[in-house]
Amino acid sequence: MSSQVAMKSGEVPRYNANERVVHWVVAITFILAATSGLALFHPSFWFLTSLTGGGTWTRILHPFIGVVMFVFFMVMAARYWKDNIIQPYDREWGKRLSDVINNRDHNLPEIDKYNLGQKQLFWVMVATMILLLASGIVMWRDVAGTFPIVMVRIAAVVHALSAFVLIMGIIVHIYSAIFWVKGSLRAMTRGTVSHGWAKHHHPLWYRRVTGGGTK
Repeated sequence: MSSQVAMKSGEVPRYNANERVVHWVVAITFILAATSGLALFHPSFWFLTSLTGGGTWTRILHPFIGVVMFVFFMVMAARYWKDNIIQPYDREWGKRLSDVINNRDHNLPEIDKYNLGQKQLFWVMVATMILLLASGIVMWRDVAGTFPIVMVRIAAVVHALSAFVLIMGIIVHIYSAIFWVKGSLRAMTRGTVSHGWAKHHHPLWYRRVTGGGTK
């Protein structure tokens, strides 16, 4: 759906088809990387190897899935980093977290395409993705004895902690998109949001993309 058609249909375009495809590739590879990683991390999660073809295939595929996830996420990051620069109005929004939690939106400063929580999650994801790749390479190449054992052990700890932080962040992201800010998931399935949703949650962005429209 083009931006013009979406606007005429009473919807506001938020993500185009290419953006949505990249997002869902990252989402699917994240699920596979997380489940296979958990299976390799602890025997209690070994049953998750069924998602990637059993224990042997899980061990083989996990690093490759991680690399694909990293590459596609960085494509997203390159596209969205400007939208995620924290601005003064974001900091003011963060100071009024009690109003956010209690849905007292009339007390909040106007924000752009993403709120402070979304921006913080974005930068956490950038950091953890880089740490996961770097530590994963050390662990992956350890098969050939490339790195000192101390470095490999440190990499294993960094990998596990980074994965934990990323998984927790994604859980919050999913909860927010489905339950807290209803209507958000539609942006990544249909590519559009309603005028009411856009004006209510992201008024600065709404005025920017609609040219100050008031529908």
